Amino acid sequence: MIRIAGIQMACKQDRGENVNRALELAEAALDRGARILCFQECFHIPWVPSVCHSDRFSYAEPIPGETTERIGELAKRYEAVAICPLFERQTPGIYYNSAAVIGQDGALLGKYRKNHIPQMANYEEKFYFRPGDSGFPVFETGLATLGIQICWDNFFPEGSRILALKGAEIIFAPTATSAAAAIPKWEMVMAANAISNGLFIFRINRVGKEGGLHFYGRSFCVNPYGEFLNEPSGVADGAVLAEIDLEMIREARESWAFFRDRRPEIYEELLAK
Repeated sequence: MIRIAGIQMACKQDRGENVNRALELAEAALDRGARILCFQECFHIPWVPSVCHSDRFSYAEPIPGETTERIGELAKRYEAVAICPLFERQTPGIYYNSAAVIGQDGALLGKYRKNHIPQMANYEEKFYFRPGDSGFPVFETGLATLGIQICWDNFFPEGSRILALKGAEIIFAPTATSAAAAIPKWEMVMAANAISNGLFIFRINRVGKEGGLHFYGRSFCVNPYGEFLNEPSGVADGAVLAEIDLEMIREARESWAFFRDRRPEIYEELLAK
């Protein structure tokens, strides 16, 4: 059994204050036995894409950088793995919605860049982020093999399937969603991806009020049968914990033999433009 944690929190304007709060919540989860933890989407800053404003590019930072170093120190102290979703600055003018993965020794294992970038009211993400250029990496951590799908990515089933075929056992899904009417869709799509790929999916959603947005939380983890391992969380800051048994992946894939019955030779139409 492995205990994993999702950290959800309300963000203020000050990046340093947000990081301090995130570290406080993370340490509480680690003290309760968490070995792998993931923060919410763009966890250390206010929700920048709510409007288009060039001043907000100042929130971006490099990976590795100051925030990953601070999270790395905590990960090393507890011999834990941490996933840190950040507003990444590659160079001035090139920015990504990314997630850094930090290993048990505190070192950067790599990063994932959000592949599918939405554009809608309060989510002006195309103004800030380029689509990811690193595909769908998986991360061997020594505790479990991890994949990441940031927010909108989760509605594109190809990504989850690729991660599963590459060996992912847990997909972490950091999000920043506020439309309460869409809650059932988010929960159903993640349960469906977990079932069809026979793995765990842990969604970690932002909380708090920012302008006219009310981020609703409801962080949860589903098992390879699409069943909730914990009741979706509320709207307060906190650490959501889940106990997972990786052996369940083998059991699910043997009883629901989707991988055995795949027919990749007939899927060429997926590549058609």
